[in-house]
Amino acid sequence: MLINYLFLHWKPLLEIIILWFIIYRVMLFFEGTRALQVLRGMIVLLFSFFVFEKLNFTVLDWLFKQLFGISIIAILVIFQPEIRSALAQLGKRKLFKHKLKEADLALMVKQLREAGENLAKNKIGGLIAIEKNDSLAGYIQSGEIIDARIGADLIQAIFTPNNPLHDGAIVIQQDRIAAAGCILPLTTNQELNRVFGTRHRAALGLSEETDAILIVISEERQDVSIIYGNKFYKDLGGVELESKITELFKGQ
Repeated sequence: MLINYLFLHWKPLLEIIILWFIIYRVMLFFEGTRALQVLRGMIVLLFSFFVFEKLNFTVLDWLFKQLFGISIIAILVIFQPEIRSALAQLGKRKLFKHKLKEADLALMVKQLREAGENLAKNKIGGLIAIEKNDSLAGYIQSGEIIDARIGADLIQAIFTPNNPLHDGAIVIQQDRIAAAGCILPLTTNQELNRVFGTRHRAALGLSEETDAILIVISEERQDVSIIYGNKFYKDLGGVELESKITELFKGQ
């Protein structure tokens, strides 16, 4: 009985599933922005509109139609920056992503730890961006293609002063160094402490636009920090650095 019902009504059920999935993904895109509350209000209005239409409430149905139309225009005008940012993030998302093996992840983290500790000890600055879900292809194109396995010695060589690529950032995709000397966007956050230099501002700027994990090595303070999702994890020791990279890369 149930199977026959589902077979006869599979299209409406599929439409409902697709609709709720779209609503869920849209709310995720706007999460953390001022547009989220307005979006929730729009969903309430939409739900109310369908209810009033089914109950044949003529006056309320007409009123909500007018209000809903005006709200759509207001959303497009007022929240244009958030909408543009969300669409940009949609374009950066990968439909299929190869999952990094545990052994490869452990090796990558170990090499990054060794490179970070050695650079900090030798008072050499560095900036490393690790790609997660959001593609960093655009930033890779701004630098020099390397396409090499991750190695502490190679990272240290790239950031050695007077090296043509030492001023930019290294971008890592999966377990490979994709490019070096990459240019990252600087944050527009005016409240950022003045003690942070260009590398920290570039790392924060990229973290505002993507879900990349940013490792910043400071030559002045001789420490290693991680920036992820606008959050700073400062002055990390070797064990802490490995643990935090692994935790963030796995999405915990």
